Amino acid sequence: MKRLICVPSAFCYQARVMDPVYRSELNRDVAPAAPGEFAPLALGSMQVWPPVVLAPMAGVTNYPFRSLCADFGAGLYVSEMITARPLVEGNAKTLKLAGFGPEESVRSLQLYGVDPHYVGEAVARLVGEGQVDHIDLNFGCPVRKVTRRGGGAAIPLKPRLLQNIVHAAVSRAGEVPVTIKFRMGIDDDYLTFLESGRIGQEEGCATVALHARTAAQLYDGEARWEAIAELKRRVTAIPVLGNGDIWEAEDALRMMRATGCDGVVVGRGCLGRPWLFRDLAAVFDGQAPPNPPSLGEIVQIMLRHARKLADWMGEGPAMRAFRRHSSWYTKGFRGSARMRAELMRVTTLAGLEAVLAQMDPAEPFPPSCIRVPRGKTAGTQQVALPDGYLDDLQDATPPSAEAEDAFSGG
Repeated sequence: MKRLICVPSAFCYQARVMDPVYRSELNRDVAPAAPGEFAPLALGSMQVWPPVVLAPMAGVTNYPFRSLCADFGAGLYVSEMITARPLVEGNAKTLKLAGFGPEESVRSLQLYGVDPHYVGEAVARLVGEGQVDHIDLNFGCPVRKVTRRGGGAAIPLKPRLLQNIVHAAVSRAGEVPVTIKFRMGIDDDYLTFLESGRIGQEEGCATVALHARTAAQLYDGEARWEAIAELKRRVTAIPVLGNGDIWEAEDALRMMRATGCDGVVVGRGCLGRPWLFRDLAAVFDGQAPPNPPSLGEIVQIMLRHARKLADWMGEGPAMRAFRRHSSWYTKGFRGSARMRAELMRVTTLAGLEAVLAQMDPAEPFPPSCIRVPRGKTAGTQQVALPDGYLDDLQDATPPSAEAEDAFSGG
């Protein structure tokens, strides 16, 4: 039995016990976990501790970022989303995205597809070639160009289609655990999360994970943790994971205590803050979380991240991909707006080093930015669906391949 236990690397910055100024009012009185309060997350033959999962995020959770999070002690780190059909067809770019680093002992991959045939074939290929230890299926994407073609968060509206896709994956996965992630529904008129959880449980998934927002909410407002609690009451045979608004380590404890869920999925909260996983490891082990790193320490983390990206994809593409991370890492520091304008023009590692050398290494992390969202934050939407999509919700016909464009994992 594999047991995944966080062991922070020597790279991690020197821990300092968190001062009250670095705790929000929301979490100031939240106590670390008591001995035995929480159990490791059971995922097939694996035991994941702490019960924390890095959420799949398109263009973000590639091998370099996963490796960086692992340095800080994440429980389980999932790849960015891979689309089933091009994987089956041997698309070179898709195969590259599906790759893992040499030190990734547990290879966790998120797969997306709208057709049970291609999902099943993709799973069979991944498992048959020994490429994965865990497969997560994405049914939560709220992106308009996907839902208007019947994909992403639109799939759970049609439970027979959802069931066929999940069945195809689980039946071809053998001993490799399959999990699914979904939202509450399209909007408050079409809530599907309880039915999705039931299907996941009955079809043999190892866990189900709920992002506690609807597709109409996108990433707006507060996640509705009460929906996680409701799902946990209905899905009792397998673990239930909660996703949404884990900005501080104590948020994970509050979510699990309030909802009874078995673990948490961390997405936007770790963007530009991979050390959040060290904080999470601390509180689950009954310790106070360390302070955030100083700006000088963050610069070293940024350079390590950028060099990993350059080794993975080449210097030019890596510097373009790193621009969004530069913005997230430096958000809130004095003069960061001007500095980010320079960082957005960087094309080489040497150029990145030169810009970062201008920053004050002694500047502490700004307490006001502890809960500032990074990544997607734009408003709400009216979810686009194909014409007549709601006319027959028992229709199990897969949508067209156009619903399989690359997009965010939701």
